[in-house]
Amino acid sequence: MDSNSLSPDNLPTNTFSTNTASVLDTLNEVLKQRRHAAAEDSYVASLHHKGLNKILEKIGEEATETVLAAKDAEHGGEAERQAVISETADLWFHSLVMLSHLGMDHQAVLDELARRVGISGHEEKASRQP
Repeated sequence: MDSNSLSPDNLPTNTFSTNTASVLDTLNEVLKQRRHAAAEDSYVASLHHKGLNKILEKIGEEATETVLAAKDAEHGGEAERQAVISETADLWFHSLVMLSHLGMDHQAVLDELARRVGISGHEEKASRQP
């Protein structure tokens, strides 16, 4: 995570648990609060002020860093494996910022993933409308 990332020091204390939905719900609330903050006070606000293209640029950057970290982790050690986790967290975080910018949140994504559970990937892909 780079120096522009959301700092745990800036998050409400005792808000995170290992429950995935709880973490995502908490992040969603933080993103909502910071969306309209002053750009100089919040990294998230600064992204929103710069617009969707800047947010998408960050997603592309984080996706590339995740891919490179995964390549390193394939034959690497624990440090390389941890880098995959860190880069994936950055990618997910910036994806959540994008959803927030578009007035959406993570629940629709979780609902879509839940819908796909038990469906063959080939079937799911074939069912998509062009």
